[in-house]
Amino acid sequence: MIAANNFRHGLVILLEEQLYTVVEISRVKPGKGGAYVKAKLKKMSDGSVIDRTFRAEEKVEDIRLEHKSMQFLYKDGDLLYFMDNETYEQQPLNAQQLGDTVKFLNEGSSIKIEFHENKPVGVELPPAVPLEVAKTDPGLKGDTATGGSKPATLVTGYVVQVPLFVNTGDVIRVDTRTGEYLERA
Repeated sequence: MIAANNFRHGLVILLEEQLYTVVEISRVKPGKGGAYVKAKLKKMSDGSVIDRTFRAEEKVEDIRLEHKSMQFLYKDGDLLYFMDNETYEQQPLNAQQLGDTVKFLNEGSSIKIEFHENKPVGVELPPAVPLEVAKTDPGLKGDTATGGSKPATLVTGYVVQVPLFVNTGDVIRVDTRTGEYLERA
């Protein structure tokens, strides 16, 4: 059990029989009355976000997740298949369950899957991933890194703004937290 006053970003809690990740926290100490905590919580099962207010001393159950290193194999409809790097067992996950992380998954990439009671509940991506540019307008002679930007479609289908010198076939690094271009890989 953890007091709401000790919430931190990324903490996983059990609330109303559902797992939530703490996304944002603000602690409020009014002049009159007791302190309270406003938290933005993301439901791990479907990615929906709710706002919740807790009394500072209110306790909720914090959950410890097991992390397994797994390799993304392939996508089949709405299911994405991952292989455990130790046991070689395959684990299907629903694309809805993964949310926005799907746009950063490249076949063969290694990621950490979060498990609760032997059920997959989430994905932990590295801070940046290399992805190949599938389609973009060709760069022109004289384009520089400080010039402008143009849209580029990556092999995962995600569209990101890149500098003018990036061409189709280039591999770029994308920040998984913001979804922005970082550099050429």
